[in-house]
Order: sequence, then structure tokens, then C-alpha cells
Amino acid sequence: MSQSVKTFGLFGLVALLILGTGFVQSWNSALLILNMGLVSALMALGVNLQWGFAGLFNVGVMGFVALGGLATVVIAMPPVRAAWAAGASGVLAALAVGALTLALAVWVTRRMARGWPRALVSLSVLVAGFVIYRALFDPAVAEIERIDPALTGYLGGLGLPVVLAWPVGGLLAAGAAWVIGKTALGLRSDYLAIATLGIAEIIIAVLKNEDWLARGVKNVIGLPRPVPYEIDLQNDPAFVERATGLGIDVTTASTLYVKLGYGLMFAVVLIGVLVLAQLALSSPWGRMMRAIRDNEVAARAMGKDVTARHLQVFVLGSAICGVAGAMMTTLDGQLTPASYQPLRYTFLIWVMVIVGGSGNNFGAVLGGFLIWFLWVQVEPIGAAVIDLVTSGMADGSWLKAHLQGSVQHMRLLTMGVILLLVLRFAPRGLLPER
Repeated sequence: MSQSVKTFGLFGLVALLILGTGFVQSWNSALLILNMGLVSALMALGVNLQWGFAGLFNVGVMGFVALGGLATVVIAMPPVRAAWAAGASGVLAALAVGALTLALAVWVTRRMARGWPRALVSLSVLVAGFVIYRALFDPAVAEIERIDPALTGYLGGLGLPVVLAWPVGGLLAAGAAWVIGKTALGLRSDYLAIATLGIAEIIIAVLKNEDWLARGVKNVIGLPRPVPYEIDLQNDPAFVERATGLGIDVTTASTLYVKLGYGLMFAVVLIGVLVLAQLALSSPWGRMMRAIRDNEVAARAMGKDVTARHLQVFVLGSAICGVAGAMMTTLDGQLTPASYQPLRYTFLIWVMVIVGGSGNNFGAVLGGFLIWFLWVQVEPIGAAVIDLVTSGMADGSWLKAHLQGSVQHMRLLTMGVILLLVLRFAPRGLLPER
């Protein structure tokens, strides 16, 4: 079977699964799976760019996705003017002092010769800068968080269209990736994985604890939307007339309309990124990246700056994950830092890339759709199977109670079984790299 036929066949299978969900369950469920599948496929593309192109083992995907979510708050939420008046100047001054302190410490390190005098001066600069930073930062944050903490207690955002948050989410993730890459990309692959995982946890800890930034664990809800609200559609006579003419309940029609709007916007972004990734893959840059991935020593011998190229692809892949994170938060309508878990936003994305086929952009997209569909549907399917298996067992049986109580673990079990089967029978994925 040719690769093209296999690709069309597998994507056709995924399309049938989503359409089947619409016919068997509901079209609302099918469209929700489609939308999150589009977002997941975009995340998988970002990881595939790093791993499939360059062999970079990034297990800090969660952190870059969370930065994309933060961008939606910073860009789209209206500013809390009382909070800005109370402490914004102090926070900005503190951040400026922090940046200046780091820059000065780097300058000292580069200008002075090695030895204890350089270490002493650098330490003095850092300690003095930290003291000044905290003296400015702490009182300003306390004033901001005192402003109506039940509803706000943070600075808010810029009040701009939420779609602008998507590229800004990519820029935030790219900036964080550049800082991480400058310090961690010289590490061996296993140490790089540990470093990126730790930094992702730091990002989540900051989001959870810095209430002045995005309300911490109190969450930011009611994010602006790029599509109409369902209630507005239901009160629009023209929309009600069209829905009635199609024989669809107005409430159902409004939710379908909104989800279709999200789906079209997400599809445009995914297709654009996929086209660019394919062009990059077939370009001299893509061939160079794969050559570096396959043999770094040979690439260095040919004069290639391996570290610089790794930094480049690390930043690009992280930026894509940041865009996907902003899109996902826009779809959710809220930022909930406590919901960012490595299982969902790192492990599952890696499963998508491995199952789909690392090094193949279409494979990453396929894995995103397929694994997300299974992640959503395995639990209800597992519940139905368990009910069927236990239907003949006596009520009160310990085995029946145990099996019914194990349904919640079906997702993890299924993901593990799928990963094992793919690694055993198709170790290069369903759509392997050509």
C-alpha cells in the first residue's frame, strides 16, 4: 500500500469516527471532539517539529501551552483600572530592576576574569538587585490583590480582540523557549528532558501563585470570544427563523453554530501551520535539521552550528504550542492554572506524536485527532462494555463492584495499550517518516 493511500485511509477513518459520534451521540459532542482535535493536532505538530526534525526531547510542553493560555488573559480581558492605579507602577519598576540586575550580572561575568573577585561582585549585584526588587514588588502586589479580590484582584488585560492573543501566545512561548534553550540545549537529551519538565512546573507554579497576574487558582472566567454568544443568537430573529426553517431547535442550532465557527478558525490555523511545516521539511533547512538529528558529530564536522539550529527549532516548536494553548483557552472561555497537568498536556501530546509517526507532519496531525478521540470516547465505551460484562452478575458481588469502579481508569489503560501495540507492530508510527 502506498503512503498516500494509507494517509487518506487513516484520515478517512478518523473522519468516520467523528461523524459516527455525531450520528450516535450528538453533533455537539462531535464538534467538540473536532475542535479539541484541531488544537491537539497543532500541539502535536509543535512537538514533532522539535523531536521529529531535530531529536529534541522536550517534556515541558505543558508550560508553553500554559503561557499561551496566559496570553488570552493579558490581551483580551479588560484592564482593572483601580488595580493599575494602585500598584502597576511598582510592579513594572520591580520587573525593570530584576531585568537590569540580570543584565548587570551577565555583564560582570563577561567583563571580569575568572576568580573569587568576579564571583563576589556577581553575588553582590544579584543580592542587591533581589532586595530592591522585593522592596518594590511586594507592596505593589499587595495593593493590586486588595482590589475587589472576589471578582478581580489582578491587573486584567489590554482589552484587545481575543484572536490577537493567539500570535501573542506564540511569542510568549517562543520567548520562554529562547531563555530555556540558551541555558539547557547544551545538555544531553535526558538532562534536557528533566530541565524542560522542571521549568514547565515552575511556569505553572507562577500562574497558580501570582494572583496579580491572572488571579492564580481563583481562575479568570468570562474570557471574550471571537464568535457570538449562544444567547445572542437565540435572541436574533433572523437566526431563529433560519433554525426553524431547517427544523432544528434554536438552542441546539446556536451551540452548533458557535462550535462550527471555532472549528473553521482552528482549521485555518492548523492548515496554515501544516503547510509551513511541510515547506520547512522539504527545504534545505529541513534536510539540514534531519542531518543534525541523525548525526550531530558529522554535522559539526561539516561546519554546522548545531546548538544554534537546535535553539531555532526549539523556539519554533514551542511557539506553535503557545498558539495552540491560546486557542484552547479561548475555546474554554476561562484560564484555570490548576487544570494544567503533565498527563494531559505533555504525556498525551507525546503519545499523539509517537502513534501518528514522528518526523511526519501528517502523522502528527493524525495522531492528534485519533488519540484525542480515544481519550474522550474510551471512558463511555468502557462503561458500556463493563455494564454488558457485569449484567449477569448478582447485585452486591465484589467483582461487579470492582469492575464498575474501574471504569475511570479505562483512559490510562487504553493509552498504555495503544502505545505498546504501536511500539511493537509499528515502531515508526502509523504514518512513518519518509
